[in-house]
Amino acid sequence: MTTHVPDDAGKPTVLFVCVHNAGRSQMAAGFLEHLGGDRVQVLSAGSKPGHEINPVAVAAMAEVGIDIAANQPKILTTESVQASDVVITMGCGDECPYFPGKRYEDWALDDPAGQGIEAVRPIRDEIRTRVEALIATLV
Repeated sequence: MTTHVPDDAGKPTVLFVCVHNAGRSQMAAGFLEHLGGDRVQVLSAGSKPGHEINPVAVAAMAEVGIDIAANQPKILTTESVQASDVVITMGCGDECPYFPGKRYEDWALDDPAGQGIEAVRPIRDEIRTRVEALIATLV
């Protein structure tokens, strides 16, 4: 359970951060939007965002019925961290600003960049498992 009211809507806001905001964080955001529905607000960003979403990540998510093809990588901002109740980092190290009172988790996940669909499926499935566990603590 969250320990405070995160915003006017009363929904917790979760920010997923990885380096390029093109694979892991986009898949995590896709799962949380799909599984969490209107119970959570979802943000994602990258410390050094890429130019487009990883097409293999898009394909892997499409296999489970989630379309992230229209998403665009976004730059990590101090404001997005401040607006979040939970910040999930995935390999961006110390690039994410720290604010007291926020819940931080670091998910050690392989980077799908440059990998084929066979290698990305287990990453996708691990992200889903972690997102499901996260939802249970939020709502």
